[in-house]
Amino acid sequence: LIVIISLFLHLQCLAYKSINLKYNPLKSNKNQIKLINRLYMSDVDSTSIPIPKTDELTSRQRALKGKSWLRCRPISIGGIAGANVVPNDYFQSLVDTSDAWISKRTGIRSRHFIEEGSTLRNLAITAAEEALKRASIDSKEIDLVIVATSSPDDLFGDAAFVANAIGATNAASFDITAACSGFLFSIVTASQFIQSGAYKKAIVIGADALTRFLDWSDRSTCILFGDGAGAIILEATSDEESGFLGFALHSNGQGSCDLDLKFKSKFEALNNDQKTVVDQGQYGKMTMNGASVYKFAVNEVPNVVNEALANAGLVASDIDWLLLHQANIRIMEHAADCLGIPMSKVLRNVHEYGNTSAGSIPLALAEAVREGK
Repeated sequence: LIVIISLFLHLQCLAYKSINLKYNPLKSNKNQIKLINRLYMSDVDSTSIPIPKTDELTSRQRALKGKSWLRCRPISIGGIAGANVVPNDYFQSLVDTSDAWISKRTGIRSRHFIEEGSTLRNLAITAAEEALKRASIDSKEIDLVIVATSSPDDLFGDAAFVANAIGATNAASFDITAACSGFLFSIVTASQFIQSGAYKKAIVIGADALTRFLDWSDRSTCILFGDGAGAIILEATSDEESGFLGFALHSNGQGSCDLDLKFKSKFEALNNDQKTVVDQGQYGKMTMNGASVYKFAVNEVPNVVNEALANAGLVASDIDWLLLHQANIRIMEHAADCLGIPMSKVLRNVHEYGNTSAGSIPLALAEAVREGK
């Protein structure tokens, strides 16, 4: 059982979510892994009462109908980061910081930026192609392509371009914008299409290049982010089989002021006889209240984890692997401690890639699968 948790404050809303999945790689049916995806934790101590693992029948009986045991499962994963590796030392001549300061507070030692000549679409396509290759699936079998991103190459969306590039010419495609939570929102969205019977196979891609919107004089943000993408393939299952065990989604727009990337209006008159005034502004730079975001994360994760587990009819002791949004190692340590999970069971790559937003979870999951976890 893998628990995946994603944290984010995004534009006008602050969202958190949890998802439970059972991963069944095509190459090894014996190596079935139940995955539970999850978001932010509070100070509830779930370790105080020892609870045995739950058998499947009991879980299904306890589960909340509509938010659990969906008829779909992930069958393949792929991931890639930007090729330009930037270690902490590179920031010492840019802002008042050091490798020791960054790594102690965040766990980050390096991050990857998109190199000159590459695009976010390139990363998304590469991740999707890896997932297709691993699953040995013809891209024309894909019915749905969702790209989760807040930094697209085209504001009209990247999903249709990516779908065409990978040969998924029979698929419907669209983007979802939900910052760091975008990948999990997209998995839940795709699962509903599959659960309803509308589609049988879907690719969900999380991809972001938030370095495009960083203020390189702001130490609180510029050291944290990298560029990356990951893709997962979901397929329909029978009524008796489920690989998506449960989820919980919430949003809180009160926190939008703590992490945003706003459009800055600039009204100017056109050079016509009427001097028509139009908005000629552009998007600005990311701003973040790090203390508030951190407090939100450590306070809310246990609540939504417990809710997602309850929806699935499971308990914390059922968890074998914990995968959180790769933002800060201290948040991960707090989450694991609250759930009674040793750090040896926490999947993490924040030290290498930093925070890749919507690419964070699938990129970490892809690495874990490659390592046989």
